[in-house]
Amino acid sequence: MEMRPRRFLPSISLLSAFEAVLKTGSTAAAARDLNLTQSAVSRLVQNLEQQLGRQLFERHRQKLIPTQAAHAYGRDVTRALDLIQRGSMEVAANPGGGTLSLAILPAFGTRWLAPRLGTFLVKHPGITINLATRLKRFNFAVEGFDAAIHFGAEDWHDAGHMKLFEERLTACISPALLNDHPITGVDDMSGLPLLQLETRPNAWLIWFAAHGAEPTSVTGMLFDQFATMTQAAISGLGVALLPDYLAYAEIAEGRLVPLLKRGVPGSGSYWLVWPQARANYPPLEAFRTWLAEELSPEASSVS
Repeated sequence: MEMRPRRFLPSISLLSAFEAVLKTGSTAAAARDLNLTQSAVSRLVQNLEQQLGRQLFERHRQKLIPTQAAHAYGRDVTRALDLIQRGSMEVAANPGGGTLSLAILPAFGTRWLAPRLGTFLVKHPGITINLATRLKRFNFAVEGFDAAIHFGAEDWHDAGHMKLFEERLTACISPALLNDHPITGVDDMSGLPLLQLETRPNAWLIWFAAHGAEPTSVTGMLFDQFATMTQAAISGLGVALLPDYLAYAEIAEGRLVPLLKRGVPGSGSYWLVWPQARANYPPLEAFRTWLAEELSPEASSVS
């Protein structure tokens, strides 16, 4: 492993003093927060400036005025200290396992992942999983997640990828709307509102092409999540293109009816992605292994 230059790895005491002065605006207030003397805080800040070779505060009488460099550096220092604190808390609270912070897509997390997580937790009782919703890709270094569920291609920058499965779409309609507008072929779709999802702008074009037809004018409500689009379809507001894993329960329970060809290949796949720096993190390794067991061998590949 490449050694990090010590000059650019200031001690926690130096960074804590710098952050406290930056946040409180004075060495006196920082000294109270850190339970140190004011002179000790001033000395720590000066030592940090000497180590970095860069002035972080302008000194006017008894005041320290942060430079632009100090404000920029402070944001990074706060994130770093927060990560260290979180990691220390996790080790103290759960020394035999660990915590996996996972960013999920709402529908995937609710309908595919959540019902299966119990088996993972039974196999790994020492691991805690924290879930948070993210609709768009983000910067792992800034957000602090260990991994994320990503839809699309194998194109998340500086990340490892594990393919889960390809998305397959089925057009679904409410029984009441189908009764009012019978459909026996793709031409019968004309005039029906076609509900759309922001992240799948070409979904209907793909669906019509799979039926060997040119799409009619795609008009209908636009949604940012599958959950609200599904409810709109159940309410008879139009036809929804839903991933099979999401449509299954609605079809089985009679709230929606599938139309024509089912399971049309969509525009992308679902992936587990993670920052390369976390690739060997034990809870993440355990999670990847479990996912591979949940999926068929043909559907899983790690790169």
